[in-house]
Amino acid sequence: MTSITKDGAVEFRFFRPRVRQVTVVGDFNGWRRDALHMRPDGDGWWRAETELHGGDYRFRYLADDDWYTDYASNGIEIGRLGCNSLLTVPEIRESQDEIDARHVA
Repeated sequence: MTSITKDGAVEFRFFRPRVRQVTVVGDFNGWRRDALHMRPDGDGWWRAETELHGGDYRFRYLADDDWYTDYASNGIEIGRLGCNSLLTVPEIRESQDEIDARHVA
């Protein structure tokens, strides 16, 4: 599953007990298998965070040598190699206070 913080950080959480290694592989990291490693978060959960600009992305989890789709994300898309998870990151809009503070500085 995915969540997005107020400052635009994307958190990936994945449940897969008894695996040694999990990575998030997607179009945002060139589909590289070694770009975004997840770390164990207890009780079979894995976690990773990254910063992404607003937009639509595709990704999958790679646990050991098996691919997994995140059906709890923003949907799925059938691709050449299986089901990709969809992730929509909204554009971060500055508050009026942030804009005013920037003009004062």
